[in-house]
Amino acid sequence: MRIFALDGSLAGDGGNSSAMIDVAVEQLHPHAAVERAALASAPGFAAHRAALAAADALVIATGTYWDSWSSLLQQFLEQATPSEGTSLWLGKPVAVLVTAHAVGGKGVLSRLQGVLATFGALIPPMGGLVITRVGELARTHGGPGCEDIWSVDDVAVVCHNLRACVRGEREFQAWPVDRGDPGERWLRRE
Repeated sequence: MRIFALDGSLAGDGGNSSAMIDVAVEQLHPHAAVERAALASAPGFAAHRAALAAADALVIATGTYWDSWSSLLQQFLEQATPSEGTSLWLGKPVAVLVTAHAVGGKGVLSRLQGVLATFGALIPPMGGLVITRVGELARTHGGPGCEDIWSVDDVAVVCHNLRACVRGEREFQAWPVDRGDPGERWLRRE
């Protein structure tokens, strides 16, 4: 199994998206050969076309910049447009890892998965997540509701499901979910 991990963030190897790819590589490496690249070091689509073609699956990571992915990743996607619906993408499983300081990351995740599906990629169940600084702080301090905040540990589920898709299996995993009352009123003013 060959997996191409692309860091689409502006910070490149020194940023949070790179740290997320590190976690994914730890999960994937025993089961796959992983090739890494960072758009901050080698921008544009052409520089990564061969790695994309050789890969059985992809991991794409980005930070959140004003409610969107990075300008480097936007440029990559724009330049990749002529490859939409080709074997570079068609049916290729892709996991998406998004980091954000506080807010906006879930919108980035959903929109990016939508763009990748339009390119022809396959989005595995629970095939993406958002890790935020705010979420990490909340999880550090614990308390009710923290079990429903994505954690770095959930990358294991994303990677497992990505590998299952590559193998053509349906043995998917799920991360922990708060199954309490989602309609419960939690906002109170004293």
